[in-house]
Amino acid sequence: MAQDTPITNIAFQGMKFSYKARDLLKPRQILLSEVPIKPADYVLDYGCGTGSYSFIISKIVGDAGRVYALDIHPLAIKHVENLVRNRGITNMITILSDCDTGLAENSVDVILLFDIFHMFSDPNRNLAELARILKDDGILSFSDVHMNEKAIIDGMTAGNLFRFMGRGEYVFSFGKAADRNIS
Repeated sequence: MAQDTPITNIAFQGMKFSYKARDLLKPRQILLSEVPIKPADYVLDYGCGTGSYSFIISKIVGDAGRVYALDIHPLAIKHVENLVRNRGITNMITILSDCDTGLAENSVDVILLFDIFHMFSDPNRNLAELARILKDDGILSFSDVHMNEKAIIDGMTAGNLFRFMGRGEYVFSFGKAADRNIS
């Protein structure tokens, strides 16, 4: 099994800067408006980066919900942890990992897979973990500006773990495939 590796520390610092500009041009709320997140949901932001989405989701799910902010890069996790502490956020947990979440099976209502899929060295490994933790009626929301629609749908459904449910202007929605085979 191939393991993914984080970008360099310098690249992460550059990413932080570019995300600030991105968020000004297209606020994260625009994409999140297409994701069915409700109060009390448990949400995984898989590849959270600087936490742009995680902090908005934290407000949506409220005290009864939980946000899991996962990233492979130690600086990303440290950055999010510092913001969580400074802002007094109590419903967010960070996870440093290249794939495994450590979360219970069927425990997450919504998974965000935004701008990260194209970087996976072994997508099936990541998708198997996401299918394992997503509730049977849960939603995996997908957006990746580095991929076209066909590549997104083919990539997400090829392993028979997820089924395409539809798309908005920016976000694709997937659910667990009824006949999935998680190994």
